[in-house]
Amino acid sequence: MKIAITRLAEKGCQDAEMCASFGHESCIISPLAAVLDIKEIAAFLSAYNSGLFDAVFFTSAYPAEKAAPKMQRGICRVIAVGPKTAEILFRYGHEAEVLPQFTSKAFVPYLQDWIAGKRIGIPRAAVENKALIDEITAAGAVPFEFRCYALQAGGDVWDVSNADAVLFTSARSFTDAVLLGHEGKLLIAVGEMTAEAMRNKGVNPDVVGDGSLAGTLAALNQHLKIK
Repeated sequence: MKIAITRLAEKGCQDAEMCASFGHESCIISPLAAVLDIKEIAAFLSAYNSGLFDAVFFTSAYPAEKAAPKMQRGICRVIAVGPKTAEILFRYGHEAEVLPQFTSKAFVPYLQDWIAGKRIGIPRAAVENKALIDEITAAGAVPFEFRCYALQAGGDVWDVSNADAVLFTSARSFTDAVLLGHEGKLLIAVGEMTAEAMRNKGVNPDVVGDGSLAGTLAALNQHLKIK
């Protein structure tokens, strides 16, 4: 099966290999572009390297790629939302913990009582996630958000008529995608948050993954087997 995967252009380099391992091929479509805020990433690095935080939480791979090379090692707990983000952090020598469920909703439950009184650094996209901030605050911790990059709609029309399926890797990549030839295709959400965004627009995903590409491809294969 050929799968069109929504990715930032910088983030899709390993998707072909992963898809092939599950018996599929992929092509990348990029309805969003990342615009790095140099001052904000510098502010995060300054705060991190000065020892301000008890833990930092990377909610996606892009800020990890930009920050990890300049982060000192072993200063505090480093937590990744999923395996791809953790892989980048490991590459630069950081012993990253990975959430058991690959969603920011799992962050506070993962830390349990440890989080109380702690300072949590969050380098992330300039996309509202009030629920995460409220959960951290309610647990007795202090969140420090750094909106290190903006996501902008590219405005391009992506022809997916040659694909058998479209895999949306984030809520924004679904809401901002302008697609041609997607009628009748298998529509896949990488996780529940993306699936929720799709349903809110009246689109019911055929397959919902666990938040990781590998888990989503496994769910796809299970769906195809049942079908």
